[in-house]
Amino acid sequence: MKALIKALNWLEWISAVAGGVLLLLALISLIVGHAIAGGSISSFFHAANSCFLLTIVLFLFIHLGQFKKE
Repeated sequence: MKALIKALNWLEWISAVAGGVLLLLALISLIVGHAIAGGSISSFFHAANSCFLLTIVLFLFIHLGQFKKE
């Protein structure tokens, strides 16, 4: 059970960092004036939003939900 909690905690941190990187790419794209990797600038914001939502759900599930750290 501790291995599952540890894996979910790692996934939470990875998702938070990925959301931060995507948000940084979106801000750079806004400053430059066009999307860095093609597509539209708003796609970076949508992807960052999804990563942050996953981070929030994992945080609530691990720290307030069924799995309590012992």
